[in-house]
Amino acid sequence: MKLSDKKVFITGGSAGIGKAIIENLIEKSITDIAVMGRTAAKLDDLEEAFPSADFLKIQGDVSQLKDVKSASQTIRTRWGTLDMLINNAGVVSAGLLDDISDEDIQKMIDVNVTGLIWLTKQLLPLLKQSEEAAIMNISSGLGYIGMPYYSVYCASKAAVKHFSEAMRRELSVYPIHVMTIYPTSTDTDMMKSANVDDMDNPQKVAKAAVDGLLNKEVEVILGGEKQQKVIQANFENPLKVDEKVKGQFDAMKQRAKNHRSM
Repeated sequence: MKLSDKKVFITGGSAGIGKAIIENLIEKSITDIAVMGRTAAKLDDLEEAFPSADFLKIQGDVSQLKDVKSASQTIRTRWGTLDMLINNAGVVSAGLLDDISDEDIQKMIDVNVTGLIWLTKQLLPLLKQSEEAAIMNISSGLGYIGMPYYSVYCASKAAVKHFSEAMRRELSVYPIHVMTIYPTSTDTDMMKSANVDDMDNPQKVAKAAVDGLLNKEVEVILGGEKQQKVIQANFENPLKVDEKVKGQFDAMKQRAKNHRSM
């Protein structure tokens, strides 16, 4: 895939993996980038961090349909075209299902799943007009492997996996490449409240994502051979993985304790 002259829309691009993806795209000569985020000040910071880019800043919340429709209308009015959609915005609230608030459950589904689907639907007409388009959805390693204390988050990210797969097949008659990224623990603001060591850095995830885009990969799974083995084991013998998780239950509890980024 050629990236020159592409117009890109990304959610959650003001920090973490999203910001690192923006940096990587700019290094590959992309200049027209629309960024949707909840905080205006963070969007303004992007202009200072990347002065060579021409940002279209859109303040809004992907979990609000009116904001999604407004954002898509802004793209139609200002650009009239779109080549790449990167659905990166995400939130997490960990804990036993009994203890996660109803509000956090709703928000995880609204941001991680519903907003992503809404935005894709709203921007599809523009993507279909592109000569070479792409949709990149950021899932999670937990979208492949369900783990305790992250039941709702896992469910939301697994939904992203299957939505991407379905859209890839649904859009096969168009020149739209649909791909999914599966980061493992990454050193971002989202992970500050988690008790986790040895995390990937956002730049590593961004490079893998953009390299995968250039190579037209449909899945980019972070975590190396170790993650691949766990995924395979979970597919072939999930009950064996259940037993292994039992032995790690207390450690997982400590990891998830206080992990909330909403």
